[in-house]
Formats: sequence, structure tokens, C-alpha cells
Amino acid sequence: MSDSERRQRGVEMMKEVYAGDVVAPPPGMAFADTMLEQLFAEVWTREDLAIRDRRLLIMGIIAEKGEPVTFGIQAKAALKRGELTPAQLRETLLMVANYAGYPRAAALVGVVEQAIAAVAKEQSESG
Repeated sequence: MSDSERRQRGVEMMKEVYAGDVVAPPPGMAFADTMLEQLFAEVWTREDLAIRDRRLLIMGIIAEKGEPVTFGIQAKAALKRGELTPAQLRETLLMVANYAGYPRAAALVGVVEQAIAAVAKEQSESG
């Protein structure tokens, strides 16, 4: 597979993973090209874990790292794709609190509620 084919495969997987909310950068940016060609085209497309499983793993890592913006992107995508319900998303914070610490989880409560509200709003406006 050529780099351009791998990049296109990565772009399509990125659209799927983020329910169309994250736009792929234009070609020619080394960091973005590598991310698309490797992470999204080669790792996210592997068959042994579902997107939901991969997302839960990275949400735990992101939460532990204290990255609320990135956690919010993942939370919203999980809701939009039907991978997690609002109740399940809130439940992830209980696991985060016990494994990564209450301050980490507390910083994500508002992020989770914003993602839930944003998806509910989008769904009500679209149908």
C-alpha cells in the first residue's frame, strides 16, 4: 500500500473514530501524516479490538495524564457512535477516580457532562 493510500485509509478511520467531528489536516504536515498513516491506518484498523475497546483504553490513559480536552473529544465520539451511554460514560469516572485519583476524575466531571449535553443537543436538532 502506498503512503497516499495509507493516508486515505487513515483519514477514513479518523472520520469513523471521531464520528466526523475531527477533521484530518491537509497532507504535507509530517506529524499529521505519520499519525494518519500509522496510528489511524495501521493501529485503529486492526481487527482484534473494537473501536469501543480501543477508545476505553485510551480514555483511561488520557484521564490519568490529566488531559480533559482530549478526554472530552473521546467522550463525545463514544456517545455519538453509540459505544457508551451517558450512564456508562459517567461510570468510567468512578474507575478513573479509583485508579488515577479523585482529582483526575473530578476534573473530568464537567467535561463528561458537556459532552453528554452536546450530543443530546445535536441529536435533538437532527431529528
